[in-house]
Amino acid sequence: MSAPAAPAAPAPAQEEQSTFRKLFGAAQQAFIIFAVTQLASKYLFNTGNKSAVPVQTPPGSPPPQTVDPWTLPPAQASPAWPLGQPLDMHVHFSTSPTGDVFSKQWTSGYRKDQDEGLPSFVWENLTFGDYTESRVVEYNINFPPSVLKNGSLWADIFLAKNGASPNPQNPAFSPDDIHHVRKLLTPHIPKLKIRKEKNLLRANATDEPEEVEADVIMAHWHQNLTLALISDAGVIPFGTLPPPLLEHVHLIPNERDQTGTQGYYKPIVFPNEFWHLRSHYIELNDTTPTLPIQIVFQPMSFMKFQIFASMTHGFKEAAKNQGSGAGAELDEVKRMLLETNPWFLGLTGLVSLLHMLFEMLAFKSDVSHWRQKKEMVGVSLRTIITNVFVQFIILLYLIDNNDNTSWMILFGSGTGVLIEAWKITKAVDISVVAAPGKLIPYKLDIKDKHVLSEDEKKTQEYDKLAFRYVSYVAIPLLAGYTVYSLIYESHRGWYSFVISTLTSFVYMFGFAQLVPQLIINYKLKSVSHMPMKAMIYKTLSTVVDDFFAFCIKMPFLHRLACFRDDVVFLIFLYQRWIYRIDPKRVNEYGQVLAEGAPDAAGETKKTR
Repeated sequence: MSAPAAPAAPAPAQEEQSTFRKLFGAAQQAFIIFAVTQLASKYLFNTGNKSAVPVQTPPGSPPPQTVDPWTLPPAQASPAWPLGQPLDMHVHFSTSPTGDVFSKQWTSGYRKDQDEGLPSFVWENLTFGDYTESRVVEYNINFPPSVLKNGSLWADIFLAKNGASPNPQNPAFSPDDIHHVRKLLTPHIPKLKIRKEKNLLRANATDEPEEVEADVIMAHWHQNLTLALISDAGVIPFGTLPPPLLEHVHLIPNERDQTGTQGYYKPIVFPNEFWHLRSHYIELNDTTPTLPIQIVFQPMSFMKFQIFASMTHGFKEAAKNQGSGAGAELDEVKRMLLETNPWFLGLTGLVSLLHMLFEMLAFKSDVSHWRQKKEMVGVSLRTIITNVFVQFIILLYLIDNNDNTSWMILFGSGTGVLIEAWKITKAVDISVVAAPGKLIPYKLDIKDKHVLSEDEKKTQEYDKLAFRYVSYVAIPLLAGYTVYSLIYESHRGWYSFVISTLTSFVYMFGFAQLVPQLIINYKLKSVSHMPMKAMIYKTLSTVVDDFFAFCIKMPFLHRLACFRDDVVFLIFLYQRWIYRIDPKRVNEYGQVLAEGAPDAAGETKKTR
């Protein structure tokens, strides 16, 4: 298949999403759509396998009338043209609404007035069933004025055998030797919406509410037309074919076998649009009077035809029903299949599965650790609160850019906010109490879960000190980046400016939120309070992130985000090495690494 045009730059929301979440979500949705399509074709449209219930005829009654099979669609269909048959394929581009491209109305009207100069060619001596056949032709199309004004342009494809001509005025014309198929070359699809952004400091930057634009349907153009000839189709179950396949199978009228249950179909010509990405389509208007096109002929097996036709239909329905987010994710799957080496694509899938496994194991270990945690020695409460803020900012950013953000990404981000907020409740009790005499009648009351021990008091003191050190660097950087973004960058509005600025700052300097925990470890000279299993799984997941940062195209900020945690993990591993854990000490799970050491029940305060 010919290579489509280079895709456009990805949308901003997609660029900032997690690479693995995007890949996993898109692949999962593609698999679900394919599975649903197959189930629908098997159970919803499979009416031919239903056995009729026998009807008991009373003795002496006339036999029941049977349905004439000629009044029903045939249960099966056989190919009308044999394999090995020499064929000619005639292709004519036209604006004719009926496809009657050889009538005088077209030749002296449409062809003369507006279709002059459109491609009209013949591929001769094609062998039906020969998989080695391949033809390619390229043209520059000068569009008629009607097409540039949201009109339609068609490709009329004629298959001819035995040297027949598709022109009815030609003596070699024979309707039995001609098969006519039409393909719309200018699909009318919604125009891509442009994000309206402005510099907020300019005088004309008013706070006008952004109007919700209605979908504008426009004619679009794709620079590739692939005509696939199904070259191995035998007897097919015509009565049970799903609609995506049925529309490409054309029966010969009034031709059946003796039983009337088997018809005959002409060769299947399938215009393959599966690899057409939404970003490859070009809107037609006065600024695009001429565009190229590459027309490809290739044989295709019936199995591939079933897969491509079903999935193309399923993808279009999913994008139509679920909005632009689903279409963007499905296009991302096809883009990976188009542009990625098959071996690297397999490696990508394997490493993505490993990443998801490590993510789930880290999540399980982290939750288990916090459920059993009774004290807050060595734990940075401010870091947890910062994590809630960071996750919430990212969630707001995804919602602000929801045009190309799927609900799965939003759900995952929202779940992360709830988990981090739950961790806070393990450390302190939070309640809403009345505040009489205040401007706001209610306030948050935060109390410790229990009376703090000396170690916990030290932890709070070190936590406060660590955040003061970090703030000396983070606050000036945030202020400087905010001023830079306000002066030199454009935004949709003030709300979008605040959210996007905070999100960009998180991507660039998000590792700073992990530094206080390292300082606490240094002050306490201990790492025993850290969830070791979760840290190991997160380390492995980070290694996978680093691998993809080298191999997958992504923005610089996102690549920086993949490597930012490495520095923190390396420092933590160094702390793990110098602050060795006593194997005879009982950990927070009541486990003892060394044999013969006292268990949790026999542990004394001195041992702890």
